[in-house]
Amino acid sequence: MSLTIPVYNQKGEKVEEIELNPEIFEVKFNSDLVHQVIVSYLANQRYPWAHTKTRAEVKGGGKKPWSQKGTGRARHGSIRSPLWVGGGVTFGPRKEKNYEKKIPKKMKRKAIFCLLSQKLRDKEIFLLDKFETFEEKPKTKRMLEILKNIFKEKPKSLLLVLAKNQKNVLLSARNLPKTKIILVDSLNALDLANFKYLLMEKETIPLIEKIFLKK
Repeated sequence: MSLTIPVYNQKGEKVEEIELNPEIFEVKFNSDLVHQVIVSYLANQRYPWAHTKTRAEVKGGGKKPWSQKGTGRARHGSIRSPLWVGGGVTFGPRKEKNYEKKIPKKMKRKAIFCLLSQKLRDKEIFLLDKFETFEEKPKTKRMLEILKNIFKEKPKSLLLVLAKNQKNVLLSARNLPKTKIILVDSLNALDLANFKYLLMEKETIPLIEKIFLKK
């Protein structure tokens, strides 16, 4: 049995059905793999903001606070010792820490296929034949009308995937809440997991095969 999906026009009318590649859209969901890939994406976006200074980096403290002997007090060499308030920090967080996680390309691709397949099973993927009414100028109101025609209401969370860079389409959709627009070559597991619905141009289907389905 062939795997097909309907294609809609901007009025929300079904214009055709196209066949999908089962190697991409009929993959068994692997939750462990998807979790591992998403964690790697999040880790690679992480920046080590937390940073403490050692006693060598804290200003001041060049002079010994008091004599080594004869004062009746404990001996100290610098007021910037970690023992003092305002001194350096021992074993504190440093910005040199690297959170990067490396994940093989095959695993990244498999995670994308798992999520695409699951969204297809959940009927959360919609195909649009093409955007036609944004050639002259961007218009958010018109984009919202198109989405309502296809989804019957504005989807609460939407990932819009374009086959090629279309400036007016990007400008028309960028102000819509919980909506993200990416090009097909930027498709990734993190975005697929973060957004409930996926709206793609019909032209993206062969491009997904060309980009991600490498033998």
